[in-house]
Amino acid sequence: MRTRLTVASVAAALVAVGPAVRAFQAPVPHEGRIPVGKTSLYTRDIGQGLPVIVLHGGPDFDHGYFLPDLDRLADSFRLIYYDQRGRGRSADQVVPQEVTIASEMEDLDIVRQHFGLASPALLGHSWGVVLALEFALRHPERVSRMILMNPAPASTSDVAMFRKFYAQKLGTDMGRQKEILASAAYQEGDPEAVAARYRLHFKPALKRPEDYEKLMATMKAAFVRQGKEGIVKARAVEDRLMRETLQVDGYDLLPRLQTLSIPTLVIWGDHDFFPREIAAHIARAIPNAQLVTVNGCGHFAYMECPGEVRTALHDFFQGTRAAGQPH
Repeated sequence: MRTRLTVASVAAALVAVGPAVRAFQAPVPHEGRIPVGKTSLYTRDIGQGLPVIVLHGGPDFDHGYFLPDLDRLADSFRLIYYDQRGRGRSADQVVPQEVTIASEMEDLDIVRQHFGLASPALLGHSWGVVLALEFALRHPERVSRMILMNPAPASTSDVAMFRKFYAQKLGTDMGRQKEILASAAYQEGDPEAVAARYRLHFKPALKRPEDYEKLMATMKAAFVRQGKEGIVKARAVEDRLMRETLQVDGYDLLPRLQTLSIPTLVIWGDHDFFPREIAAHIARAIPNAQLVTVNGCGHFAYMECPGEVRTALHDFFQGTRAAGQPH
């Protein structure tokens, strides 16, 4: 099933939720740590209602780029964030080569158990979608719903599609980005060089300049906070995970997704730098998944179009509750 938010429905939704979006005061979050191996996972728990474990993208980022925007949903959901192992505040004593898809799945399940959740919803953004899908395929009974936002490719063939699409979107900035990637400063994890690279990388990924600048300020602050050592470690973790997944010839989750019966919402923004086909392929593979196209926003839909995203989530959860899914 595929749906598109119409102008009328979005306008009605904004009338209903727009003031709440603008004036929302987030509750106080609860921070904690969960021991895993030689390290511990940093967690951040906020809100009340149906529990949703949030899986950040990257995979060399941490959860910080979601804030404060995704917290707006804390008036309706209990959002459980965590920094994946080797990234952000979960990096202490982590050896990047020991972070694998298997350890990522174990960590996610440890988070689930720590919060006493039998089958929470999973919200994956970008690379986090790959983690959500991998976990659902392994443990479908431990997931009640999936929200797959601005999904990264779930197959090597879709990676190839993205690379072509991305090169066209980046245009002449592709050469400049390659220069930064090859520079000693970038290789050493210099925050300024890394921030400069991501300014180019995400330039075609958002529609409005003000959203782009807001994201860049958030990310640059995170790079400065991480420092060179943290940046290089997170990058090594990313390389390790990519070698196990999207860089493997024939990696393809799509045929296996047909076995899932988990209610799923796929959200894609019409200015995303991932082509629509990537989201459509995932939605088509999962039985009865809903694909919602949100107009006027890109790869960070929760930040760029909060009202439309809220409406999509409300409709999805109301529909699955009516169908008898657990609250």
